Amino acid sequence: MNNNTPLHDLSAQELAGKIQKREVTSVALTEHFLDRIQKYNPDFSAFTTVFSEKALVMAENADRLFNAGIILSPFHGVPVSIKEHFQWEGSVAHYGSKARLGCISQVNSQVVDRLIALGMPILGKTAMTEFAFGLAGQNPTMGTAHNPWCLDSLRSPGGSSAGAGVALALGLCPIALGGDTGGSVRAPAAHTYNVGFKPSSGMISRANAMALSPTLDVVGVISRTVKDSEIMTELLTFPDIHDPLTLSKLGLTAQRQFLLNHQLPIASKKLYYLAEAAWPMAVNEDYAFYWQQTLKQLQMDGYTLIEWQPHDVEYFKSLGDYNSMILAHEAYEIFGEIAEDPTADLWLTVRNRILNGKEITESQYQEALDYRAECQSLFQEQFPENAVLLMPAMDQSAQELDFDDLVHSGLGAFLRPANFIDCPAITIPSGLDREYMPLSIQLLARTAEDRQLLQMAAKVEASLGNTREVPKVS
Repeated sequence: MNNNTPLHDLSAQELAGKIQKREVTSVALTEHFLDRIQKYNPDFSAFTTVFSEKALVMAENADRLFNAGIILSPFHGVPVSIKEHFQWEGSVAHYGSKARLGCISQVNSQVVDRLIALGMPILGKTAMTEFAFGLAGQNPTMGTAHNPWCLDSLRSPGGSSAGAGVALALGLCPIALGGDTGGSVRAPAAHTYNVGFKPSSGMISRANAMALSPTLDVVGVISRTVKDSEIMTELLTFPDIHDPLTLSKLGLTAQRQFLLNHQLPIASKKLYYLAEAAWPMAVNEDYAFYWQQTLKQLQMDGYTLIEWQPHDVEYFKSLGDYNSMILAHEAYEIFGEIAEDPTADLWLTVRNRILNGKEITESQYQEALDYRAECQSLFQEQFPENAVLLMPAMDQSAQELDFDDLVHSGLGAFLRPANFIDCPAITIPSGLDREYMPLSIQLLARTAEDRQLLQMAAKVEASLGNTREVPKVS
């Protein structure tokens, strides 16, 4: 940390340290971020709702407790943003859709209650793709968050947690919470030079948050550093009677391993990387060049890189497609009625995505669920224990948005497999391309090996020299 680094460019961990050293108060921090939101949000549409008064009251409470010697968490007093799909009682819960503008939350999402208990002021809700159904981050009906890495045109901010990535890149918040069903935390992080972490299923409660696909939905973190994501995940990890997945054998195992393996040592710099033959699609020339540069950089820093591919390459390539099948079927069950209503003001692209789920029969859906269980077992058997797999996070950097959302149709190809086989996965910045747009790589591990993944990701982050580039916005 450079002493001259502005507050809004510091990590959540660094800001927490400043609070604990009495170099800054939670109120001063919260006011700083609220001022920046007021300045930049009109042009970049990162936030849909700003909780100025509530956030300041929470900050005052955090300072009062701190002065009394009470620290609720390692992030006590550090402001945070939440994706629009989380509920806060008394606020609008539109889930990125004009069709829900009149819907007022009667309850809090469990995540919101947890943040309050942790002493973290909630700055506001960040923009999202309508009903979280899209990875490019586009939302023509409610307004698309503007990726600040390109000021000349509207490029993809990544979605569906689009506003979260934009807010972090602009320094409007130090850490953000989102949801990941097929890459919706990792895509915006990758497009905005941030870290995006999707934990194993059952780690963090989804209770009273918007559901898109209950089989696949996971709460995730977008942050400036891997360590911030690790701390935030630990603070949110607990069994919750309101989310049965956190009480399942799968969820409890993931929680137990994560909390017990607090300082799990990694003996060597051994890293597996996915063989190109197993990639679900080709990457463009620019990304291919920087991918090779990343591998060379890691080798120069002493990593042993081992090429890995599953026994059946075609099965691995198909994971994303089956993930989309489950997602579409379950999304239609939840949002089909509103999508069928011609008077509902929906973006046509999202309406069609929801309606496509109607075409998936119950037998096809069950087949996809069975195949998911089979693929989960195969990956657990074939990929080494306590190992980490490196693979691309994207096929290209953020491009200009097109109305039909076709330019970024390949974005989920590398992201959805982790949801389908329920692997913890993280995207971390790997540099900037020739157009000064962010590039990222992705790391994943076996189910419930979240701590191993995060500790290796922190090493890779350091090796790549994450200088925390920020967009050139005046």
